[in-house]
Amino acid sequence: MDLSQGPCLTTLVVFENTINKELIRSLHVYRLENGEENEVEREFVFRKDGPYVETAAAPLLLLQGVPAHELFEGRVIGLWLCSFAFHAHRLPRFFFIPSLLSISRNPKLKSIPTLANDLQLIFQRGCGTEDRRPSRELSKETCTRDGDNHYHLKRSLLVLDQDLNCLPNSGANSELLKSRQTEQNATGVAVKKKKRADSKDVARIALEDLAKYFDLPIVEASRNLNVGLTVLKRKCREFGIPRWPHRKIKSLDGLIRDLQEEAEQRQQDEAAAYAVAKRRMMLETEKESIEKEPFIELKSETKRFRQDIFKRRHKARALKN
Repeated sequence: MDLSQGPCLTTLVVFENTINKELIRSLHVYRLENGEENEVEREFVFRKDGPYVETAAAPLLLLQGVPAHELFEGRVIGLWLCSFAFHAHRLPRFFFIPSLLSISRNPKLKSIPTLANDLQLIFQRGCGTEDRRPSRELSKETCTRDGDNHYHLKRSLLVLDQDLNCLPNSGANSELLKSRQTEQNATGVAVKKKKRADSKDVARIALEDLAKYFDLPIVEASRNLNVGLTVLKRKCREFGIPRWPHRKIKSLDGLIRDLQEEAEQRQQDEAAAYAVAKRRMMLETEKESIEKEPFIELKSETKRFRQDIFKRRHKARALKN
């Protein structure tokens, strides 16, 4: 399908239902020949044990009044979580298509051509952006084979599979590799190349796996999960987590420790000890809620209590000085 003929896809946003994972909604925006835009909302059932089907859809997303160009991955509208957003007017240099929406990885998409055809167009545009990467050999192929896009992609993959740090069939490079090997054998220390996580392993990461490391900084969590920082942030957006909750949990842990110390000091005063114990239980409950639903913000009461503790510490330091 030629993008210059007929309606042109300008926006495609895909939402997953947070309760029923089989329900998928998509919002398509097409630019017509007269310059006007046509918005179409569709609903699908992604059956695990059968083919995908399209069902009659009432315009739930359109009724929210949010412009399509303002929707992004991780946006939550009611029970719907945005898992993929494509905007032609701000096409990034590289963009990621989830495996669930990839026709090569998920052949069942062919049973719903209204969505599969638009995803195929987006994939072709993505290949076009990859072909514009700065590379001498790649630009040479683009000039000589300008009419065959499939041949382009195959040639670019062959070029990029080469080691760009050394020239092919170079005697100087072979001598350099031999010298490095001899140095490694002499010292007995071999440099281990960091292995990237497989895409299947990344797709299997669930919210429960992330929750194990909420008490760690996001860099340490990515190391423990054996994924890159960018991949981990993308997984957070898929689960609707705008920010890694390490700071919130760390703040609650500090408040709970302060209350433990205060409870030990006020053991003789039963009323004060009861109030401290009650506050501590509230903070522990709030911490458990954030670990289950990390997109929840701290309660306003907790923020005021934290501010009071900061003021008390500041006054104590001022008096001591």
